[in-house]
Amino acid sequence: MGAHPDLSSTSGAGNCPMVAFVNLIAGKWAIPILYRLIVEDGPVRFGVLQRAATPITQKELTRHLRLFEAQGLVSRTAYPEMPPRVDYQITDLGRTLRPTLESLADWMRRYGPEIAARPDAPPSR
Repeated sequence: MGAHPDLSSTSGAGNCPMVAFVNLIAGKWAIPILYRLIVEDGPVRFGVLQRAATPITQKELTRHLRLFEAQGLVSRTAYPEMPPRVDYQITDLGRTLRPTLESLADWMRRYGPEIAARPDAPPSR
């Protein structure tokens, strides 16, 4: 039975690492935004991100990008041009999320149809 990791705390943080992870990627748009930046693996303009996450609002996308930048997952580069141009790019730290997000996508591809077929399953969005 000792094979399961202790999910009751992180090293000194006192919080469950799963709760901390969910808080990190909380929000309807967090994973799609991060995954798009990971897949692109280069500078991505704001408009491209917004179209990729349609129907996200400009305000919501800006909020997520600022949060990810503060967490060190995304870098932002502003160019002194008219009209203003801003690029976003996944950082090395953000790139480490790729295997985790890919495993979630693989799980959903495998089990999503089974979940959706259940009579009490809520409609997918």
